Amino acid sequence: MHFRRQSKQHDEINLTPLIDVVFLLLIFFMVSTTFTKETHLKVDLPEAEGQQAPQQVEQIEIMISANGDYAVNGENLVNSQMQTLLTAIEQKGQGNKDLPFIITADANVPYEKVVQVMDAAGRLGYTKLSMTTKRPVEK
Repeated sequence: MHFRRQSKQHDEINLTPLIDVVFLLLIFFMVSTTFTKETHLKVDLPEAEGQQAPQQVEQIEIMISANGDYAVNGENLVNSQMQTLLTAIEQKGQGNKDLPFIITADANVPYEKVVQVMDAAGRLGYTKLSMTTKRPVEK
C-alpha cells in the first residue's frame, strides 16, 4: 500500500490584527490622558523705583482695605457692591473721563476686588488707570 504522505501545515498566528489592536489602544490612551501639568506659581509683585509723580488736584483714587472695603477719594462706601462703587465713581468724576484713575489696594486684599474696581472704571469709560506701589526697602 502506498499511503500518501500528508503535508505538515504550519500553524501561524497572524500578528497584523494584534498589532492593530495595540496601536488602537495606544492611540486611545494618548487621546484620553491630559497632558497639562498642574503648577502653582509663586508670584512676587514688583516694587516701583523712580520719582514720585506730582499729585494732580483732580483725580479719582479708589482705596481697597485688607478686608475688601472701598473708599473713593477718602470717603468710605456703605457696602462693597458694584452698583455702589459705580455710583460713587460717577459722583466724584462728574462726567470727566480724562481724570487719572488711581487704584490703591492693600497687599492682602483678594485680587477679585482689584479686578472689580478695574471693571467699574472700564464700564464708566476711564482709560487712565494706574496702580500705586510701595518703594523697595533699601538694605
